Amino acid sequence: MRYGAMVSGAGHNGAKEKFMVFLARKHLRVTAQRQAIVDTVFSTDQHFTAEQLLDWSRQRDPSVSRATVYRTLPLLTESGLVREMDFGKDHKFYDPNYAAHPNHNHIICQDCERIVEFESDKIEQLEGEITRRLGFSLQTQRLQITGRCEELKLRGACQRKRGG
Repeated sequence: MRYGAMVSGAGHNGAKEKFMVFLARKHLRVTAQRQAIVDTVFSTDQHFTAEQLLDWSRQRDPSVSRATVYRTLPLLTESGLVREMDFGKDHKFYDPNYAAHPNHNHIICQDCERIVEFESDKIEQLEGEITRRLGFSLQTQRLQITGRCEELKLRGACQRKRGG
């Protein structure tokens, strides 16, 4: 089983180039704000919310607007390079590792919202067996496990919990 962030900067550079081609095909301009957003997305392995992306992008270019972030996120997901994930919270998360590793899985802490990615040969094998047995060919999969991190169990509090 393989854990943690699974892509390197090189994988993200290829995704960034593919996204620029995607924008050109849609006849969309690459403004300085959009460039800062794209650079931010494809320079991290961390899952992020729209608000985190806004904060991080503003570190690159203070003029980045909330509206541009919210208009760019659907383009990123439409391109297939970033996956929108709904963990039942009041906000969505975005996975920048999707392009390089479309079949990875997630464990999400209910308390601190930490997201850990993992791949499993056993899970892949089981998915293949199930889809073949039921007469399907696997296109994509999504496994999401929700739990509580060990820090909360051991210390009674999680230092990563938002606001605390």
